[in-house]
Amino acid sequence: MASNYDNSAWFYDCLSKVVYGDALVRAQVYLLQYIPPNSSVLLAGGGTGWILEELTRKYSSGLQITYVEISSNMMALSKKRNWGQNQVTFINAPVEAVAIHQKFDVVFTPFLFDNFKEDTLQKVFSHLHQLLKPQGIWLNTDFQLTGKWWQNVLLRSMFLFFRALCSIETSVLPDINKRFKDKHYDVVAERTFFGDFILSMALRKVA
Repeated sequence: MASNYDNSAWFYDCLSKVVYGDALVRAQVYLLQYIPPNSSVLLAGGGTGWILEELTRKYSSGLQITYVEISSNMMALSKKRNWGQNQVTFINAPVEAVAIHQKFDVVFTPFLFDNFKEDTLQKVFSHLHQLLKPQGIWLNTDFQLTGKWWQNVLLRSMFLFFRALCSIETSVLPDINKRFKDKHYDVVAERTFFGDFILSMALRKVA
């Protein structure tokens, strides 16, 4: 069963603020500075859509955004957001199953890969890699373990909760950095949040 956050859509943002304060928001907003004006942007796993309003604060127009989200309840919330004069195409489907016939200047994956086992991760990553233009920018933010005991406790609790409620398929963090290294992405910038538990990276596709 594919991960689906329908059951948590109505309280997801509030829960994240209770646990992480504004860290999840700051980790994503930090990456928006690396989106060039007038870009085509593939946003994979946009959640409740608040990021659309943050994008609009940066660029009120000029962006062509393809917004992919598997949860229909999350998608309904996203469609109520303000995206200014930007063009937004909403696709309610798993990102690996979406046939998109264009290449993008930017791929943005906020807390997407921690939902997948290794075999699914391979499919998702390869699919997104093919959709990004050469020299395009990949923005990724997700959790990481840096040896602090509380990170393991929090991560384990998070996986248990969302496996029960939303059927996420994994219980371990995938090594997404290895995927980027294998494809020879250059790191443009990176920053950590919440005691180094969250890593945000802007990477360039070199070929």
